Amino acid sequence: MAGIDIEGLATVYPNGVRAVDGLDLHVADGEFFALLGPSGCGKTTLLRTIAGLENASEGTVRIDAADVTRTEPGKRGVAMVFQDYALFPHMSVAENITYPLKVRRVAAATRAETAERTAGELSLDGLLERRPGQLSGGQQQRVALARAIASQGKVLLLDEPLSNLDARLRLEARTFLKKLQRDLGITTVFVTHDQAEALALADRIAVMESGKLRQLGTPREVFARPVNTFVANFIGSTPMNLAPGVVSAAGVSVAGGTLPVEGFTPEGAEVTVGVRPEYLTLTTGDATGPGLRGTVVVAENLGVQSLVSVDCDGTLIGVTVPEEEEPEPGKPVFLTAPAARVLLYDAESGELLARQAVA
Repeated sequence: MAGIDIEGLATVYPNGVRAVDGLDLHVADGEFFALLGPSGCGKTTLLRTIAGLENASEGTVRIDAADVTRTEPGKRGVAMVFQDYALFPHMSVAENITYPLKVRRVAAATRAETAERTAGELSLDGLLERRPGQLSGGQQQRVALARAIASQGKVLLLDEPLSNLDARLRLEARTFLKKLQRDLGITTVFVTHDQAEALALADRIAVMESGKLRQLGTPREVFARPVNTFVANFIGSTPMNLAPGVVSAAGVSVAGGTLPVEGFTPEGAEVTVGVRPEYLTLTTGDATGPGLRGTVVVAENLGVQSLVSVDCDGTLIGVTVPEEEEPEPGKPVFLTAPAARVLLYDAESGELLARQAVA
């Protein structure tokens, strides 16, 4: 195992674009670490810079405490799985798996033994003589992983390896990948734009935007307490409700009602109020106390839940309810939320103001 330390890293293209902009990051030994962000945020460039496929313009990259910033890719001790798997179509599965060993002039008998052992670990038995074109997408993904594992790198770098799979196979591969990483104990950096994958797989997540690190934390921390409105908008299968509000003595005035809030934001301050649909409770009977009154506009089926959009004084607020409990459109409802789940962001900067602990 080996940790990764990045200090002041910048990757600047000839046209002046800073794909990675002054980034500091530490990935611990054996950690499953996700780089998450929208397309063009710099996450793949950062991964390729760690691998040595992109040159660092500024800063340092250390793997296992050794400075590898100017080291050739093949001498960094990293193994990489690309988005398109990058398998050699004219080679068999066994030849693809052992190609890194062949480059290092490892004996043929050792290569064959490694191919059989690695193929067995990844349920590729019986496929060693096939070529990539004869394999399914999931099998090709496992061959790419087998090749990376067989190379015996200190660090495993994964560039959106699940994006070419269909939804069902992606879920199966996600479970398989997490178990594999736990069994191997190898330090892994995983790039994805799919926040559900990052939340499900990672020990910690780094959310990136425009080459900069916007939040670093565990999946629970990033989901429950986004540090700014960018992260709040990006994380979550249902978008976080973000609406303008004003802090009052009773909590925060928003969408024609009042929600309770923890923290010490001055009364009268203009803020952006954030609360996830999953943390709101919808009732259809008489209700009193802090909350939001509104009228149901539409309900969207999400499977075991439904996302109900409620018009609260002209602001649409989303709330999730159990399946088959969706109120009819036009029905008056009342929304409540616990104070610990209501977040306040600065109206101008979008930075988190309320500093409550994650419940």
